[in-house]
This record gives sequence, structure tokens and C-alpha cells, in this order.
Amino acid sequence: MSDTQPAAEANVIRVGTRKSPLAMAQTYIVVDALQAAFPSHTFPIDSMTTTGDRDQNTALYNFGGKGLWTSQLEDKLVRREVDIVVHSLKDMPTELPEGLVLGCVTKRGDPRDTLVVKKALADRHGWKTLADLPPGSVVGTSSIRRIAQLARRYPHLTFKDHRGNINTRLQKLDDDPELAAIILAAAGLQRMAFGDRIAQYLDADGAGMLHAVGQGALGIECRAGDARVLAALDSLRHAPTTLACLAERSLMRSLEGGCSVPIGVETSWRDDGRLRLRATVVAVKGDKAVDADESETVTTEEAAEEFGKRIARDLVARGADEILNTINAGKAAQAKQAEEVTQPAQGSQ
Repeated sequence: MSDTQPAAEANVIRVGTRKSPLAMAQTYIVVDALQAAFPSHTFPIDSMTTTGDRDQNTALYNFGGKGLWTSQLEDKLVRREVDIVVHSLKDMPTELPEGLVLGCVTKRGDPRDTLVVKKALADRHGWKTLADLPPGSVVGTSSIRRIAQLARRYPHLTFKDHRGNINTRLQKLDDDPELAAIILAAAGLQRMAFGDRIAQYLDADGAGMLHAVGQGALGIECRAGDARVLAALDSLRHAPTTLACLAERSLMRSLEGGCSVPIGVETSWRDDGRLRLRATVVAVKGDKAVDADESETVTTEEAAEEFGKRIARDLVARGADEILNTINAGKAAQAKQAEEVTQPAQGSQ
């Protein structure tokens, strides 16, 4: 819109976001930062409820991709109804629609997953870690990545689909007699002032758990070539986070992964300046896995992209493609079965 925008709107950047409490909190983080950098600008917020927000019953691994949280907001970008969209970067597909770009990645929050234990059980038994939970304990999560890694490291646990916004999930945990604990992202809990519910931080060294690609970071999407908006977003760009997340996203893109595929990552910057990238691809039952742990000097976005591709090639060479092909075949069979079940019902209406 930069070439045709009226002068009266030159200092207005319209912001799109989901309506969920966490999405709004994250959007205010971005808007406040932009307002501080550009005090003469205004940043009106246009929020909406997406498909992923409306359907709280379908398990994430049955949706088949990440677009359920982003595509409708991207449509608004294409129609020029908004100028930027604030996403949790982990929700963004690695391939964006034509004409749209990842304008910037902000400084990352805590990227780790966490364990949240039911208050009554934590108080009664002192359970604080995954290892504390007795055999048969039910852990709530709708992420196949989390389920696969938990099944690999903690085979004594069982799992139950668990969806909703953070407030809803915490309430379900305390109300559902089956649930002993749930897994949530640290950054979301902290941004919503629920950090006190965290019983254990889950990382590679302490719990054998790697987080989702882009987790903890915010990605701001805009139209390609919108020089005015891109210049504004440059003030929010955090270079170390950007390079780490680009490497993670390149890895996932190369493996053709989505939010329903169990690809876990963990990136960190070494004292010598190299980027360390750990990655894992795990079978749903946790009985097969391929891991990688490499460090590389990464100073440009191109180098970050190539680093992710190299790790992906290594994982594939050691069997990751077989695991992913099995998972994708299972997803296709589930989708076909669901279609066969719903067709008669639709025909009778």
C-alpha cells in the first residue's frame, strides 16, 4: 500500500491479530514497541476469531497444517485491510502466500515447553517433574510433537487431547479428574502472568524435550515490497532470534513438516559465537527417533537457511524421512476415515 496510500494515512499502520487473550497480549507487546519507536504513528488493532480458535474439539494432529490460525488473517493482508499481522512464530507455515513476507522476528521469549501439574496433586504429593508422575498418569496435550517425545522419554505416561486458550486449559486441568498435568509453552504462560503455574521447564538436557520451531518468538507478517511498513518493522527485529528461527524454519521446510509433525528443535548461541541447533524427529509411539546436534558460524540469513537445510539432510540420511512418511500415511488414512464417516450424515440432512 506504500505507493498508493493517502498522505493522511501515512502514519497509520493497521495491525491484524487473533482475538484469543494470548494473541491480544502479544499484539500489545508489538504495538507498544512500535508506538515507542514511532510516537507520531497510530496502530489500530483489527482482531478476529480464526478457524483454529473456533474449533476447540478437533485434535491439532487431525487438522493437517498450520494455516488454521493464519490464512484468514493473511487474506486481510492481501486485501489491504491490515498492514501487518502479529503471529506466534510457531503457528506460521514455513511457506507463506505469494506477495507476503515475514517482516521481522522480535526478541524471543522463553522457548521451552513446561509441565503444569494439577494443583491438588502437586499440593498432596509434591509432584513437580515428569519423573514424579506415577505410571498411568494422564498428561493433556494436543501436540503430536510433545506426545511423541514424552512417549520416548516417559513411557509410563498416557495422554489425552487437550485444547483451548491458556485460561481454558488451566481450568480444564483443575476440573478434569482424569488429568494429572498438562504441557504448555513457557512464553505463553509468562506473557499471561501464569508463570507461577510452571512446575518444570522442559528442555533437552533436563527433560529430554525439544520445543517447537519458532516457539517463544513473535513473527510479524506484511506485504512484500511495502517499504514503509518494512522500515518500521526493522526497529523491532532481533538479529540473534531471527537467525536462530530462520535456521529452525529452514529445517522444518526441508523436512516438509507442519504443526502436526513431531519435529523438535532447540537453538542456542555458543560462547564462541556459533549457533548450536539440536533437532529430533520422533515416531508417534516414541519407539523410533533420529537426533542431530550441530554448531555452525551463522552471520547472515542465507547462512541460517543453509544450516537448517544441512541438518535436515543429515536427519533424512539417518532415517527421518521414514518416520515422517509413516506419520503422513497415518494422517491420510485418518482423514479418509473421517470423510467416510461424515458423508452419510451429510447425505441424510
